Amino acid sequence: MITSGSQSKQTYKDFARARTPQKPVLRNTIRAFLVGGLICLIGQFIQMFYMKVFDFPERSASNPTVATLIFISVLLTGFGVYDRIGQWAGAGSAVPVTGFANSMASCALESKSEGLVLGVSGNMFKLAGPVIVYGTVAAFFIALIRYFVNKI
Repeated sequence: MITSGSQSKQTYKDFARARTPQKPVLRNTIRAFLVGGLICLIGQFIQMFYMKVFDFPERSASNPTVATLIFISVLLTGFGVYDRIGQWAGAGSAVPVTGFANSMASCALESKSEGLVLGVSGNMFKLAGPVIVYGTVAAFFIALIRYFVNKI
């Protein structure tokens, strides 16, 4: 007996659906929320530290806070800890500053056998370039939108 093409496609879809493992979306979402929130909480504690200990105003405390988070992220990436956090937390570990620092440090570590200039620096900035361009263009358009909204 010859089956039609649509019947065999449906049979295959049913076969594939029955054998595809279910994704634990709720568990992954909770993990991402907890780890992303924890990273932001640590950032808030660091900012409060700079405000209390060094008497920085809130706006001035944000720059050393970001630098500290980047340093911690790169350090944890170098020791292989951030990768384990990322495997467990998924998107929660991709909080913009720490996730970007982890990505750059990972590229640098993978390319160290090629030398400092062509390996580490070259490959590290292959990732940074598109991110910086995207961030700059996005900031420009957001500034334009804000300008025109304030004019109204």
